Amino acid sequence: MFRAVRCGPDDVIVTRGAQQAFDLIARAVIEPGAVVAVEDPGYPPARRLFESLGADVVPVPVDAEGVVVASLPPGARLVYVTPSHQFPLGTTMSLRRRLELIAWCERHDALVIEDDYDSEFRFTERPLDPLQSLDRTGRVVYVGSFSKTMHPALRLGFVVAPEALRDGLAAARLVTDWHGDPVLEEAMATFIERGELARHLRRTRRRYRQRHDTLVAAVESHLGEWFEPLPAGAGLHIAARLRPGVELRLEEAARAAAREGVAVNTLAEMSASASGPAGLALGYGLVSEEDIAEGLRVLARCVRASRQ
Repeated sequence: MFRAVRCGPDDVIVTRGAQQAFDLIARAVIEPGAVVAVEDPGYPPARRLFESLGADVVPVPVDAEGVVVASLPPGARLVYVTPSHQFPLGTTMSLRRRLELIAWCERHDALVIEDDYDSEFRFTERPLDPLQSLDRTGRVVYVGSFSKTMHPALRLGFVVAPEALRDGLAAARLVTDWHGDPVLEEAMATFIERGELARHLRRTRRRYRQRHDTLVAAVESHLGEWFEPLPAGAGLHIAARLRPGVELRLEEAARAAAREGVAVNTLAEMSASASGPAGLALGYGLVSEEDIAEGLRVLARCVRASRQ
């Protein structure tokens, strides 16, 4: 509805959120020992899921254009990416990199999981078309959910799958939980058909844009001595990278802030390797605009105390 995804009704499988979608795809595609490539830093629940199914999970670095395709392991059966708003750095994968990734998958007989979780909340330029719309050989499995746009407690998501994968996904769904909640799914379908979801997104997009701008200004004002906010034109969080030459005990600062009621995550928590960027991920989805400045003042005090 909001993205240029090419699909018909038979291409869509409704799931209990994105995490179940990842589980079904992995069950249908990989076997124990199969190589799965994930962004690094990246979304830890997806990485842990693939590991739990016996995959050999290989972290791949991310640069300003997205996942570094040249660093993908040649034997990867599955590549997991967040191209619209890379988690947690906020990078938007460039068109050049998207085409490069699809071409790589064609050469290496691999599939891509396109996790498009933040595409609805884009504040700046028109979003690039999803990987799925660029795919002509059935290499991209598109995953979306209503956890961010509506509420995570709904546990409602979907997969847009290539034809060759549909039977495998349906079989995996059958052996896990048979089906979802038909009453909830019908209610959501009606909500969408009446245009209520579109109206809801227009309202929340404006609200989140204001919070985003307020948070970026507060980071520059209260944390700018130590951190540089990374550009992000979408989503419900920003990343703040530690400036070169600055040494802080970030885990200690995050724990101290949590004790004072300010929750932040370090980028190291989302990295599978020790070579990832140092910094913080700062969410604003549940924080009022009025509380952002005070939260950043508390965080700045904790950061200052953690200086090495």
